[in-house]
Amino acid sequence: MATQKGILKLEGTIGDITFYKSQDGYLAREKGGVSAERIATDPTFQRTRENGSEFGAAGKAGKLLRDSLRVILNGSSDNRMVSRLTKKMVEVIQADITSTRGQRNVIDGEAELLEGFEFNINAKLGNTLYAPYTPTIDRVAGTLKASLPSFVPADYVAAPGGTTHFKIVSSGVAVDFENESFEMDSKASAVLAWDGTATAVINLTNAITANSTHPLFLVLGIEFYQDVNGVKYPLKNGAYNALSIIKVDGV
Repeated sequence: MATQKGILKLEGTIGDITFYKSQDGYLAREKGGVSAERIATDPTFQRTRENGSEFGAAGKAGKLLRDSLRVILNGSSDNRMVSRLTKKMVEVIQADITSTRGQRNVIDGEAELLEGFEFNINAKLGNTLYAPYTPTIDRVAGTLKASLPSFVPADYVAAPGGTTHFKIVSSGVAVDFENESFEMDSKASAVLAWDGTATAVINLTNAITANSTHPLFLVLGIEFYQDVNGVKYPLKNGAYNALSIIKVDGV
């Protein structure tokens, strides 16, 4: 892979060189490699097929989790979040010690490895919200709860410049990776002033079907706003919003 330099930025194929644009700029690479047909049939590439199968499963699982959190995920992710989540899903799948290689999956893997995943690497929850919080998942009752004691926003929230207000958001989801479906419930605090006045206690309880047999995920985040003539506008389209998986209960 090579970086294109100069005034003209090419896209397409010339001879054996393919020019394309990526997140890293305009790049070029040489065509070639093993044919798709050979990879699909040649016994030599059995491991390649197995790895490809599990990588594909990781991609589908990551998309399903993202879809389940779409309500609060918009505006709270970085431009490499999808690839980072897929990479983490691969780790989850590779932790499956019961299925054969190529058939390993999220259900038999370790979904708990997703705990602590940051959807916006540029605004991590731990570097933004310093107020303590307690995550609780009650599978029997079907509740996923994030509780925060009273805190002073100016002391416990690292807000970006221009912030006047913020709110705490949470979402609880049960994800059926096998049938590609999910159940979700989201909650949010009131829009709070970012100042020296202590907040009330914040309890965000997300409810899903009791006794779910699917992996459960509790997500917590913070969103920033700027007040202009009484209207609360999302600050810089959410570039500084933080969102993290704070607790996972696998099956």
